[in-house]
Amino acid sequence: MIGTTTTGPSTKRNLARAGLVAMAALALVSCGGKKDRPKADLAASRVTTIGVNSYLWRASLDALSFMPLLQTDSNGGVIVTDWYANPNNPGERMKVTVAILDQDLRADALRVAASRQVNQNGIWVDAPVQAASVQKLEDVILTKARDLRRQAGAAK
Repeated sequence: MIGTTTTGPSTKRNLARAGLVAMAALALVSCGGKKDRPKADLAASRVTTIGVNSYLWRASLDALSFMPLLQTDSNGGVIVTDWYANPNNPGERMKVTVAILDQDLRADALRVAASRQVNQNGIWVDAPVQAASVQKLEDVILTKARDLRRQAGAAK
């Protein structure tokens, strides 16, 4: 039948193995080692099939979903957007690059860079980007990544 589960001997054995593996992993995480940086939990860092933190990756894609993507590399952790002009301000356009530098969900594992251009007499000219804009985008991505991690922990 669809949707039914069995708890036969092999299923119970697999659950027991999974429990032992989880307990061993927790024991290793709680062991000594470097004290200069707190250890991230397993859900925050190592449960991934890509080369970088999956929560940061998904949050970055979500935060940039309104912009056209030029390049994405989930193993290298790089997202590059194409130029995007806000329909409310067509004389200005932005391009964003996000680099995820680590498998841990930490603020220093994320780098955002932006380029801005303004249209002057039909020619796009480079213009400065406000540092607050880049910082705000980093904050949005980090907040979304933490929310995703919380949701994943609650689903277990």
